[in-house]
Amino acid sequence: MVQVVPPSERRSGRTPVRTCLGCRRRAEQAALMRVVAGDQHGPGQGWDLIPDPRRRQPGRGAYVHLTPECVTVAIQRGAFGRALRVPGRPDSTALMALLGQ
Repeated sequence: MVQVVPPSERRSGRTPVRTCLGCRRRAEQAALMRVVAGDQHGPGQGWDLIPDPRRRQPGRGAYVHLTPECVTVAIQRGAFGRALRVPGRPDSTALMALLGQ
């Protein structure tokens, strides 16, 4: 006999978990900042890291703790490019401005 669980009971108690690109620790999605790649400079001229605090921007997203340490380590290792599947180094001005640096 197959037991069917209503959708309202299937998700009770579960929260999405993501991995921080900087420290590589897993945390609840609400504790991390979603970042997407934006082509602000035109084709072939690079790309920007755009913070997405509401998690509504289209495209592939990557998650990072909103601390200078995690963001800096992720940028130095090139983790944003790999996670977002975009070649080259990003312009992290918008993300650093959000950190207050």
